[in-house]
Amino acid sequence: MNTLAEENYLKAIYHLSLNDLNVSTNQIAAALCTKAASVTDMLKKLADKELINYERYQGVTLTAVGEKIALQIIRRHRLWEYFLVEKLNFKWDEVHEMAEELEHISSVELVDRLDKFMDYPKHDPHGDPIPDRDGNFKKHELIPVASLKLNEAGIISGVRDHSPGFLQYLDKQQLIIGKKIKITDIIAYDNSMILQVETIAIHISRDVAKNLLVAI
Repeated sequence: MNTLAEENYLKAIYHLSLNDLNVSTNQIAAALCTKAASVTDMLKKLADKELINYERYQGVTLTAVGEKIALQIIRRHRLWEYFLVEKLNFKWDEVHEMAEELEHISSVELVDRLDKFMDYPKHDPHGDPIPDRDGNFKKHELIPVASLKLNEAGIISGVRDHSPGFLQYLDKQQLIIGKKIKITDIIAYDNSMILQVETIAIHISRDVAKNLLVAI
């Protein structure tokens, strides 16, 4: 049995490894808002349990067992987010912190029944794929709106920024999962964009465009 802190580390390492194969101590410290010295101590513990490959100054990678555990945690987190939004009517900007707590309930039977109860959803409310009980999930290629060119279109399918403030902004602008958008103008001065969403034109900043993901 792994502790809550150990599970948080494994999940953080997994997410960081999607961008960098070898994850540094400083990256983990920043992700978990803790000190590098504390990270080093935990990494030694995880290495002793054979959940990570770790050599000082060489970076960190998950072992096969460590990755499996990380994916189980992510599966639970995303299933709970889906449940909270779809069944309890929470908004998508309200559920992350609650799911952070619920993801540590490790009952396999409970998670399997939750999955079945919701008819095996494939994506959470933010568009992130939900792994199955074996850790498998279908990756979908998403690109930021900022990469689209004039007159190109896409369907909003995910976000890079999961902060409540950003999600609340998207709600107000009606830029939600499943909406089709089209780039009708790109402002040369600051590279902000005008999107056509149904019958509405919406002006978004470059930062928003970088954090909003679409499938084309």
